[in-house]
Amino acid sequence: MKHFTLSQIAQACGGAYVGDEKLKETAVSSIERDSRNIKQNSLFLAIPGTRVDGHDFIEKCYEDGAICALCEKPPVNPVKPYILVDSTLTAVKKIAKAYRELFDIPVIGISGSVGKTSTKEMISSVLAQKFKVHKTQGNLNNELGVPLTLFGMDDDTEVAVIEMGISDFGEMTRLSEMAQPTIEVITIIGDCHLENLGDRDGVFRAKTEMFDNLRIGGTVVLNGDDEKLSKVSSVKGNAPIFYGLHNGAYRAENIKNNGVLGVEADLLFEGSRVHVTIPAIGTYMVSNALAAAAVGRTLGLTDDEIKRGVEAYKTVGSRANLIDTGKIKIIDDCYNANPTSVRASLDTLMNFEGRRVAILGDMKELGENELELHLETGRYAQCCDLVIAVGPLAEKLAEGAGGLHFNTKEELFSQLPSLINEGDVVLVKASHSMQFEKITEELRTL
Repeated sequence: MKHFTLSQIAQACGGAYVGDEKLKETAVSSIERDSRNIKQNSLFLAIPGTRVDGHDFIEKCYEDGAICALCEKPPVNPVKPYILVDSTLTAVKKIAKAYRELFDIPVIGISGSVGKTSTKEMISSVLAQKFKVHKTQGNLNNELGVPLTLFGMDDDTEVAVIEMGISDFGEMTRLSEMAQPTIEVITIIGDCHLENLGDRDGVFRAKTEMFDNLRIGGTVVLNGDDEKLSKVSSVKGNAPIFYGLHNGAYRAENIKNNGVLGVEADLLFEGSRVHVTIPAIGTYMVSNALAAAAVGRTLGLTDDEIKRGVEAYKTVGSRANLIDTGKIKIIDDCYNANPTSVRASLDTLMNFEGRRVAILGDMKELGENELELHLETGRYAQCCDLVIAVGPLAEKLAEGAGGLHFNTKEELFSQLPSLINEGDVVLVKASHSMQFEKITEELRTL
């Protein structure tokens, strides 16, 4: 970490420092929410949870080397300093904002209904050709994850790429207040979190809350193929940079999807034509590469650096990850799902040769129109040779697709060997809570 003292931390969050005054100017080595990650001179965040209360681990963290605890109630045995606050979670956000302000570097804030993580990884891969990049790890993209991501910035970090995920109004304001992006990227406005956001207009309003916290002189990069984003004419007096397969200053030609061999395209921008082969499946990856090219060029990267970065991209986790078992190919895309992302995954499936099978499940948080949205998604899935839908909401999906329906994964497992043939290409996708990774594992054993 940069030099960040207990005194600075207490001042940032308005907390009451209790303990040895001589230790107030001690710099913390890290800020941790997990007691298992405590190092010498760490600050431990005592966060109360539904199952575990971090306050119960303060004494153990002191023993393991923590210099201080941030807490809502005094430790039972305060052998070291603590900072007392009304809400640990609220205090953490204030501390994260103060820590980010110690850095005078480009910070790229990324959001969108689909493609946040793959775009974050693509941008990071491109920028890594020139800079030391710090990026969001895993799913640390919410109101606790973003602070933890910011705390992970080392003193020599040259660029930070921060993913920001939301499900309600006001969240993006709080996330962007902490991150204070110098470049903001929004990938797409889709049908997600409609339970809270109502409709796509609500999604647009919630996502674009980030504009208010764009740093002066900053740049906004938007998907010009998105009907709502394409209407943004100015942010803080500056026109956005648009990218897209069809619309934008950053666009693509000669797109060729080669299935397992990746996606080829010519990226066109600012008079350049850069031919790339993206080592991933899905034509939408070309759009991600264009976003990365726009960010890269904004930060002064050459055509060659952009090309190298795009071609060095690596897929993360269960996001359009291709698994070849020798008998079948599995498109493991079960990290999450909404109608927009399912359509994109179905488009990817259609680029493969062979019998195309889609195993789809419930899409959560879609609000009052959830059944109609499942039905519409099912109709889109009629392009497949076979659609297998799993879950109570997915019954409507099966109806729209004219496919098979199973109430539970266990019901499916007993029938799976008879449904899947050698040579099939199988897409697996549903909301994360459906635990479709178990279906992926079952398919591996066939």
